[in-house]
Amino acid sequence: MAARLDRHQIALYFTAIVLGLLIDAPSLRVLVTPVLGALLFLTFLSVPLARVRVNARFLLALALLNGAVVPVVAGILSAPLRDDAVIHAAVLLVLLAPCIDYVIAFTGLAGGARAELLAATPLLLGGQLLLLPLFLRFFLSSDDVLSVEPFVEAFLLLIVLPLGAAFLIQRLIPRHRWARRVDSAGNAGMVPLMMATLFVVLSGYAGDVAGEWRRLALPAAVYVAFALVMIVAGTAVGAVLRLPAPLHVAATFSGVTRNSLVVMPFALAMPGTLAPVVVVTQTLVELTVMVAMVAVMPGILRRISH
Repeated sequence: MAARLDRHQIALYFTAIVLGLLIDAPSLRVLVTPVLGALLFLTFLSVPLARVRVNARFLLALALLNGAVVPVVAGILSAPLRDDAVIHAAVLLVLLAPCIDYVIAFTGLAGGARAELLAATPLLLGGQLLLLPLFLRFFLSSDDVLSVEPFVEAFLLLIVLPLGAAFLIQRLIPRHRWARRVDSAGNAGMVPLMMATLFVVLSGYAGDVAGEWRRLALPAAVYVAFALVMIVAGTAVGAVLRLPAPLHVAATFSGVTRNSLVVMPFALAMPGTLAPVVVVTQTLVELTVMVAMVAVMPGILRRISH
């Protein structure tokens, strides 16, 4: 059964996306963090955590993409939004923060080095804590300083807790049958849980996006353009640094994928009610892009390597 799900995972993910867009269920928002935490637990469980090592060139690629390329691309693409301060701030908020959660799962689905990306997660989070307020001040001329509390809370709930649980299970597998059963169930449950995550996120917020579609059309176009530019940038940086294909995929996913779920508390603190919807719009665009990337990235890298 698990093998059959793996073979058809792209079609299943698109099905989950379509259903999530069609079914408006705001009550599901409370499930976003638990479902995402469960997804990351299964992702971590499938990675040999005790043997994870980080490649120096891979770290350089992540630093170049997220610390240099992304701010330039985000600043240029968001410039047409300057007349609407709330939308401009929300777009920059989400585009300047690299993802630290479900990017690991999608990277693995595309054949990328999810273990190395997982090992780099603390550096990505630390970089956000230090650089995001500085970038926002530069682009917005704002004196507001972002609190680190939402980032720390998300890191504990979405990274530390599932990572610790996965590491414990892995240590117990050789000695306990129940741990082996959990591991087997995790392997079989990855695709269904990814479908559940896509459905919960989209169904929980799609109605708000539909209600503001006129004002969100331009931000959505910015998000699509950002993803396309960063796919090209990630592919180019990986080629210049001669990264092996799995690291190349992981670096590209890191450049494309943004931290929309973690920055949501900041958006909720902004004036009015539009900022969170702007952030959710990026999530909707990004999830669709990532499913497509899972299908096409391996082929792109094969052509580049030849």
